[in-house]
Amino acid sequence: MENNKFTDLKKGVQEIIDLIASKNGKEANNKLAEVSEDLDELLDFAEDDEDLIEISKYQVLLNQLQQKIIALNGQL
Repeated sequence: MENNKFTDLKKGVQEIIDLIASKNGKEANNKLAEVSEDLDELLDFAEDDEDLIEISKYQVLLNQLQQKIIALNGQL
């Protein structure tokens, strides 16, 4: 798998974090959905264990960010 795919995921995750920090829950949620779709696509085409390990790390991170967004939206 190409490293730039994971680079794109990393950028997307950083955007989500920045949106959470700026208390923009709606946009953070939209970006989370977009990045999750990209991650699912990578999972569909993963060929080796290293890719699967990297993907699983992003899955855990996205789940944590989703919890932060839920908490943020609850405060609004």
